[in-house]
Parts: sequence; structure tokens; C-alpha cells
Amino acid sequence: MKIASTDIQSQSDVLDPQRAAALLAALDRDEELNVGDTLPPFFHHIYFWDAQPPGALGRDGHPKVGGLIPDLGLPRRMWAGGHLEFNNPIRLGQSAEKRSICERIEEKTGRSGLLGFVTLRHEYWQDGHLCLTEWQDLVYREDPGEGGDKPMPPIARTDALERHELRFDTTTLFRYSALTFNGHRIHYDGDYARSVEGYNGIVVHGPLLAQILMLMATDMTGPLTTFQFRATAPLIVGETAQFCRSGSELWVRGPSDRLCMTATI
Repeated sequence: MKIASTDIQSQSDVLDPQRAAALLAALDRDEELNVGDTLPPFFHHIYFWDAQPPGALGRDGHPKVGGLIPDLGLPRRMWAGGHLEFNNPIRLGQSAEKRSICERIEEKTGRSGLLGFVTLRHEYWQDGHLCLTEWQDLVYREDPGEGGDKPMPPIARTDALERHELRFDTTTLFRYSALTFNGHRIHYDGDYARSVEGYNGIVVHGPLLAQILMLMATDMTGPLTTFQFRATAPLIVGETAQFCRSGSELWVRGPSDRLCMTATI
């Protein structure tokens, strides 16, 4: 394990209710949000943009590594999961601060080659109160080898007490990418996703799947105190997915019972 940097990156943003309303519309939800209302869970990802000029981007459309995230020499990035602790409501229409630190760096060798694991910790503050702490787990990988076998995805359980079926199209992904200022090409460039990163097509954002699970949990139980999720297999545009819940456990089941994500509240 490498020693992560102790440098803290800080950003401030005013949480515009109209941007949150745009995400609600993109998710086909009809709630109304106004100044002073509580920001829905995970909606903080549509604020605090890291807007970089084209020359500061990597080949995948993300900002180049080497700052907060170290350069491990591994070109492919995947958001593997995360853990959130909700402490206080974040209010719309007010300024908030995001403080970020690289908490952990680890390199391992897996079946697909060298892997780099990076954990970022983000704290969200408003009016002097810590409102939310989020740990973001990223995995960096080598390019896929010629003719290499893809790992078999895990199989999803079938005992859901509640399930909702959704099918994502490129318009939904475009709108989510725009609202989160996410330039990762796997979410809109099919040729790049297939030929460079080895996917079967355009990939649905992992955080978008987590967002829907989080709102599903909130609708059932009310405000969350913790939420933990892990991505296990990609979901591709045009595929139908089932968003499932049984008690405090949630998951996303793709075609052929492929397990795409697990979560716990």
C-alpha cells in the first residue's frame, strides 16, 4: 500500500435548486424543490464541478490524474463503489463546501493484470456543520489484452420484496453526464467503449444506478443515515434492469440475472 497525500482539495458552490430540479426531471420524478429544501441524497454530485480545459483531460475524457488522484500508469478507470454517512441536511439555495483528500492507494495483481485501488474521502460542509461524508472507491486497470477472457459476472438473487424495471437510453445518459459534468467517454462514445475499454457498448453510469437505489430506499424508509454500494458488472445502454430491495439490502439485476450492483442501507 502506498502512502496517500495529506493535501486537502477544497471547493465551494451555491446549490442552485434549478439544477436539482433538472436531475429530478431526468430521473422522471415529479417532486418540487425550492430554496431551503433538503437536497435529495446523492444529488451533491451535480454540484462542485471540476471543470478543466481540453488540454487537461485524459484520453477517457476525465481530468488527467496526477493531482488529487495519483498517476499509477493505469489508463482505465472504474467507479467501484462507495460509502456515505449522512449527518445533517444539506439545504438548497445556500453555499456549501466540499473538502476532498486521497485517503488510500493500493496496487494489486488480478486476473486481468495490474490493478490500482484509490479511495477518496469527501466531506460536505454547510454553515459550519459537517453534513455528509462520502468515501469513493476507484479502480484503475490496464488496457484489455488481445482476445483475453472476460470475467464471468456474479448472479443476482431473486428474492426481492420490491422491484422496479428500468431501461436506459442515450438521452438519459447524456443528461446525467451533463448534470454531473462527467466527460467519461464510456458513457457516450460506443466505439471508444468497445474498442479501447473492452465493453459491449455504451455503459450506464455506476453512480446513476446508485442514485436510483438511494431514492428507492428513501421512498421506503425516509431519510438515510448510511448507504454503501459496490459495482459488480456493467449495465449497457438498451438493456433492461431490475432495481430490487429486500429489507436493508438492494441490488440491480441485469439481463440473464447478471448482478450489476449491490447496496446496503
